[in-house]
Amino acid sequence: MPAAAAAGTPSTATSPRTPAASTPPAQAVDVAATLDKLAAKNSEKLDWKHSIVDLMKLVGMDSSLSARKELAHDLHYSGDMNDSAAMNIWLHKEVMQKLAANGAKIPQDLLAK
Repeated sequence: MPAAAAAGTPSTATSPRTPAASTPPAQAVDVAATLDKLAAKNSEKLDWKHSIVDLMKLVGMDSSLSARKELAHDLHYSGDMNDSAAMNIWLHKEVMQKLAANGAKIPQDLLAK
């Protein structure tokens, strides 16, 4: 038996872990600022705030219809995938919601339902 356990000192292997007090809380990523910087450097004029296609292009994703349908499927879109306009609007809102839910800082006007 290890000396620490024999002396009654809890070992780190058996004691519950608590978050380290010295670890600072994670800062929310300002997604709008980050994407605005990317857009400013891009040769195309991409309207990432309103277009899922432009948002996907801006971050280097395949923005084809098939890729958007796959993303819609992954995010559990229940609408008609043949109505690409409605699907695109839903996708954009859903992606913004998912980013916010994962701690990203998103402007409120992009989170409106």
